[in-house]
This record gives sequence, C-alpha cells and structure tokens, in this order.
Amino acid sequence: MDGIDRHIRATEDLLTLLDGLFAPGADRWTAGAAGWWDDFYTDRSRPVPFFADKPDEHLAAWVDTGRITGRRALDLGCGPGRNARHLAANGFEVDAVDLSPRAVAWAREATGAAPVRYLCGNAFDLAGTELTGPYDLIHDSGCFHHLPPHRRISYLALLDRLLAPGGHFTLTCFAAGGMGSELPDAELYRTGALHGGLAYGAESLRAIFAGLTVRELRRMRDEAPESPYFGEPFLWAAVFRREA
Repeated sequence: MDGIDRHIRATEDLLTLLDGLFAPGADRWTAGAAGWWDDFYTDRSRPVPFFADKPDEHLAAWVDTGRITGRRALDLGCGPGRNARHLAANGFEVDAVDLSPRAVAWAREATGAAPVRYLCGNAFDLAGTELTGPYDLIHDSGCFHHLPPHRRISYLALLDRLLAPGGHFTLTCFAAGGMGSELPDAELYRTGALHGGLAYGAESLRAIFAGLTVRELRRMRDEAPESPYFGEPFLWAAVFRREA
C-alpha cells in the first residue's frame, strides 16, 4: 500500500484535492482554465456586453460620487480592464489580475500610461506576494461566480488579508432566477462541473459575506447600449464594507 498518496495535512491540500473533482476547464478559474479564457477573448469584436469599455454601473456610482474613496484598488478577474481604467481615472492606484494572458494583453494595450499594474495568474496564488494589501477597494466583476464552492474559503481569506479596515468590496455576480446554475453545492461535486457559473440569492450572499456590512445589494440596472455604464439585470450589484 506504499504507493497510495496520503498527503493531506493542511487546508490547502484539501482544497487542491477538491479542485481535481471538476473536469479540466470546468471551474474556469484555475491555471488550467487560462486556455479557455484565452479562446474567449480571442475575437474582440464579438458582441459580448462586458467587452465594451464601460465600468460596472454600481461601481461607477459609488466611486464617482465619492462614497468610496481611497488610494489603492484591486480588480479581480479584470478581463480587458474596463473597471481598472475607470478606477485609475478616479485617482486610484490599481492592481488588476486575470487568468488569461490574452485578456491581460488587451487590458495593457487599452490602458496605456494609466496607473494600473496588470498581473496574469490566480489571485489566490498571488495574494501576499504580488498582491499586497491593504486595498481600500476590491472589485470583482464575474470572478466569484466561477469559483467552486470550496474556494469560497480561499476567497474570504483573500478579502480578510487584503481589504483594508474601512475599505469597500464591490461585487458583480450571477443572480438566482436569471443566468447561472442554481444546483445545490453537493450536486456540483457529483456532476464535476459548475455549469457555466453559479447563481446566488441575496440571502446566500449576505451569509457568505457575513463578516462585512452590506451597503447595497440589488439587481444591476439594465443599461442601454448607448449608456456609458455596464449593467445587466441578471447580475447582482453589491457593495460591502469592512468596518474599521
């Protein structure tokens, strides 16, 4: 029996084992999923709503009116950098991370000399090394809902490590009753897939982020094509604050 692996000694060992229960690329967040996202970002002319150079409507509303202030911001799953650029234009020094080299290349090209530092990789691996807090604002537009359930542990640890006391966490993710899977967590492990992303109810988000104060939690506004902001009603627009 000496050939059997018995290597679980820490939480990260267990989380890595659970990662392996999903089909390659099914989770869309591990290093192995970078190729899937590279394919996704290959054709920049595709009619994908968030390919447009527009910030999330609730992020812009809170930042532009001064309800969120500070110096440093982190953009998780930055894609082509639309939110990172808006934050930089409003005076933030921005770190932005994405798995896809193609997305990061697009973002760098579009950003030019603005104060945004783009990093390619897994944010959990980069936290504490390349990503060093505290950040006054952490924004996530579409990353959280691609995480398998067990990686919520890693995500909360990242927020705890990097979000400054008094800082804000803003989130855009699939809302239940719209787009995304509403299967129970256990069923996701039985099927070995996330079915395109997980949809969350309001109470689920309140429970998951119970250590933060809810400042706003609503459906995104349906922004018209000519609007300067991005908004789709199948998504949550959420703003949380870490109390000082």
